[in-house]
Amino acid sequence: MADIDLNLLTALDALLDETSVTGAARRLGLSASAMSRTLARLRAATADPLLVRAGRHLVATPRAAELREQVHRLAREAQAVLRPVVSELDLAALNQTFTIRANEGFVDLFVAHLSAALLAEAPNACLRVVPKLDADALPLREGYIDLDVGLLGTSGPEMRTTMLFHDRFVGAVRNDHPILTDGEITAERYAACDHVVTSRRRGFRGPIDHALEEIGLERTIRVVVPGFPDAMRIARQSDMVALVTKACLGNSLTGEAPAAAGLTWFELPLATPGITVCAMWHPRLDADPAHRWMRETLVSLCRTAIPVN
Repeated sequence: MADIDLNLLTALDALLDETSVTGAARRLGLSASAMSRTLARLRAATADPLLVRAGRHLVATPRAAELREQVHRLAREAQAVLRPVVSELDLAALNQTFTIRANEGFVDLFVAHLSAALLAEAPNACLRVVPKLDADALPLREGYIDLDVGLLGTSGPEMRTTMLFHDRFVGAVRNDHPILTDGEITAERYAACDHVVTSRRRGFRGPIDHALEEIGLERTIRVVVPGFPDAMRIARQSDMVALVTKACLGNSLTGEAPAAAGLTWFELPLATPGITVCAMWHPRLDADPAHRWMRETLVSLCRTAIPVN
């Protein structure tokens, strides 16, 4: 269609409706001379005069009269295709299942509150949570999940992203652990303990290990578990130190998280980078009213629980 200018369709619609070059030009915000040139192009394209002089006025040719309704319909349909959809979302009638992929710690802290917030406005909506076993973007691309919760920069390059909250790593031990009572928690004392860490990958060394190496220290990792709640349960029942995120210990919505009961947390004695937890979705859902409402509800919930500094 390289030789077809669809702008001519709108111009023809205006000309046939107004039967006046001046009137059509005014309607489309053009000059009369520009509209005259457009009429000449239309005559060439259709091989028909379209509008001819009858005294002081223009009248439609039989071909133009025949085209009038068809052109009007096509012009309106083309405008509708290229116009943003503005629709009112009827939450009371919304009957939709939203599928979110998230890790166990996020589920423990936020999903019950998110479900309550969604159902308060959309009583027929359903929330489905699937485990986050990896950061593969394929489920978002294929539409198997609607929203992915994870670290900034861990999804496909085309995905839309919004920040939920900032977090950092801390240490967690049982309330009567010796590290809490024998003086300042130094890097040396921290490294001397046995550790339980979280990882779903084969390798489980992270930023804290690199920071220790820079000062000539190394920690001993005794247990590797898939989720932060698991690490906290093990720390509560042993002398091991758990490396967890601060958010896993609780927030303003939950108070202390159940898995954090019986634990005391402390700031790490080494500088480690913070983390940003995000919600990610495929661009095809960006303008979907129901999806937008769901993700805005999640963002509001998370930022209320863990205010962004």
